[in-house]
Amino acid sequence: MSSVKKTYILKLYVAGNTPNSIRALKTLNNILEEEFQGVYALKVIDVLKNPQLAEEDKILATPTLAKILPPPVRKIIGDLSDRERVLIGLDLLYDDLREDEIYG
Repeated sequence: MSSVKKTYILKLYVAGNTPNSIRALKTLNNILEEEFQGVYALKVIDVLKNPQLAEEDKILATPTLAKILPPPVRKIIGDLSDRERVLIGLDLLYDDLREDEIYG
């Protein structure tokens, strides 16, 4: 098995400084620091300032987290307060479960 870690490219779409947007960013930062430890790039996009980016990426609600890399592209809508759902959506929890099954 390769010990090379995946690099995650993420976009968080928010609509200004609403409580849900702030909560989503704070929660995501905590998850990234604890689980991804430097193997990620995060771009925060305010759809009020850049509506064309939201339209191009077909973002219908905010906050939305989009995992661009590694494939497949995944989107998680909401304030990201369900940590397990976020990890599954980012394929991190699934990979950990698989490795535990293989090596456990």
